[in-house]
Amino acid sequence: MKHYKYLPIVFALSLTFFAACSDDEIPTPKRASGLENDCIKRSLGPNVAGLNIEFVYAAALPSDLGKLVSAKVEASIAGADGTYLEHRSFYTDGSGSDIPVVVANPCVTSGTRSEVTFTADTCAASLRYYYKIPQEAKGQNVEFTFSAKAGNGQEVSYKMGPYEIARMDMALDIVTTDGDNCYLSIADMAVYNATEAASKADRIDLVYLYRNIPNITFAHAFVAPASNSEYRPGITLPPGVNNNTPIRKVYGLRDRHLARLQYGVYVDDPDFMDLDFTGMPNYAVNVKNEGGLWMETQDGKYRAYIFINTVNPGSTNPGIPSNSAKISIKRYTMK
Repeated sequence: MKHYKYLPIVFALSLTFFAACSDDEIPTPKRASGLENDCIKRSLGPNVAGLNIEFVYAAALPSDLGKLVSAKVEASIAGADGTYLEHRSFYTDGSGSDIPVVVANPCVTSGTRSEVTFTADTCAASLRYYYKIPQEAKGQNVEFTFSAKAGNGQEVSYKMGPYEIARMDMALDIVTTDGDNCYLSIADMAVYNATEAASKADRIDLVYLYRNIPNITFAHAFVAPASNSEYRPGITLPPGVNNNTPIRKVYGLRDRHLARLQYGVYVDDPDFMDLDFTGMPNYAVNVKNEGGLWMETQDGKYRAYIFINTVNPGSTNPGIPSNSAKISIKRYTMK
């Protein structure tokens, strides 16, 4: 079978040693003496429960010294379902595309360990590892030990971390609909209709509505139940729904986790702690696509950032009903 001898360029320096030279000389690569390995972290931004931390692990040895037998990753905290080590090695072709090559049996993940056994006659591989962050890891640090074994008995390992896991929670693509599922609970990170809201009155923080009012720029709005009735025209609140929620309206904070757009901006745990809601209103009207809202629950238990993915002002917009907004939330527990 064909030997896959080449690793991505990012690992090239880990597989060769350079001979001593003067400033005027060009370094001459020296042949590696045995099994080598290297690793990089590919994922960016805060490490949030439910998301992946992604790595690329590479191992190689000279082809005349043997071939790879196995590779594994040991995490200090067991990952959630969906944690695995790729059984395919990737290389980049001339057009910049990642090309997979099957080199091992599918991964076996048990507890904190993910492992593959090589089936290809290969002396080099670049494997991706996806660690699905479990809820129980929030607020803790997680570390990883990558290792590989060759047929000649050589073994190598590479440690990565520690990486801090954010304390915040996240919920994506919640659809709020005027006159229906319009009562938003930050504690539950969910929306309810009036009947449901009445049974969860102390947990309702915001009301969504859409109003086209002549000579007034109102449109899509999120308002606290305790706001003045002029900010929630036509709405009769369910019994007991009366929380007062301060709101800071922002635009341009396109958190990549929530927006899933190209912007490299992330809301992280410290951002919630630095907020000041002194004098903030309890309403936000005329909210726009890709806008956002910082808010704090009346009891001070939670702070949240609400990203407005899409607003639909009564026209046809695939995926969400008329007079509605699709939102995504990051929430931080203050106490």
